[in-house]
Amino acid sequence: MADKVYLRPAGFIDAPFGLDGKVARLAGGLLWFSQVEMIVGGAGATDLVSVPDIDRFIADLGADQRPAAAAAWANIIAPRLPLKLGERVVRLDQPQVVGIVNVTPDSFSDGGRHGDAAAAGNAGFAMAAAGAALVDVGGESTRPGAQPVWDEDEKARVLPVLAQLLGSGTAVSLDTRKAAVMEAALAIGPLMINDVSALTYDPRAAEVVARSACPVVLMHHQGPPETMQEAPRYARPVLLEVYDWLEERIEAAVAAGVERSRIIVDPGIGFGKTVQHNLQLLNGLAMLHGLGCPVMLGVSRKRMIGALAGEAPADQRLPGSIALALKGADQGVQLLRVHDVVETVQAIRVWRGLRDAALTPPL
Repeated sequence: MADKVYLRPAGFIDAPFGLDGKVARLAGGLLWFSQVEMIVGGAGATDLVSVPDIDRFIADLGADQRPAAAAAWANIIAPRLPLKLGERVVRLDQPQVVGIVNVTPDSFSDGGRHGDAAAAGNAGFAMAAAGAALVDVGGESTRPGAQPVWDEDEKARVLPVLAQLLGSGTAVSLDTRKAAVMEAALAIGPLMINDVSALTYDPRAAEVVARSACPVVLMHHQGPPETMQEAPRYARPVLLEVYDWLEERIEAAVAAGVERSRIIVDPGIGFGKTVQHNLQLLNGLAMLHGLGCPVMLGVSRKRMIGALAGEAPADQRLPGSIALALKGADQGVQLLRVHDVVETVQAIRVWRGLRDAALTPPL
């Protein structure tokens, strides 16, 4: 069987004016591109194909390569539907900021900062007021080396916070791997589930998500938090392995009854990856649009930033976090999960201003 062909949008341009048929729009967002890098899995060979030649290139592929390549191309240029959380709608035709509220004593960056429900709720309200489209609440740290938390303890941490935020009409995401926690939270109100295990940790999780018809984030990981950073390795380029793994998890979720239109993917920066793996993924993020799902990127304050910046501690990694958020926006990432909402929202608004100026027809 011939190696699989992967497609990565490249040759991004400022504006499509006067280039009809020569450029394509990325996932219905604010970016246009003129070329596609074709990567042959296994061999790792690449070819750069212009947008007008894509259909002909795909038609010339072998019979066992053509269907996947054609599907990836259709996914890359298809718009992403908005997320619907009850009466709240989050548009995905532009990058949106997701604020992080960890109700944990041991999270790597802000453990203990939001130690009670009132403080956590107020932090979430402040993030929403500052421009976060979603507030992501978590009650179990999944940092490298973290130990699992008992379901009831996790519920006790997150449910009062979720009740406050949902009661105010805030759009909310719940960061959990556990079906029982998902069920208890969804009983309070509509929200998005952000599962760092991609519905693999709890055998009931996929059923709960399917039954509730809520949006769900499937994140790539290699191994559990306790051991994932112990010499992570990949047999092929990490971008290709992550792509294939996420593709398999999407299909598994769909087979379990989850609507494909409700699935978001996350490359899992720092979850079973070296600094070099993370950098390769960040440079190749645009390929993930071939999966046909919105992309969420969580790299705020992560260890890789410290490794690249003189071992800066977590609370001094804002500049690096902003740089990586903008890297994601430049590759069409729809959801940016961050600790520093005010600063990231400002950066994205400036980014958006540049895009709006480029996309305003010249007089």
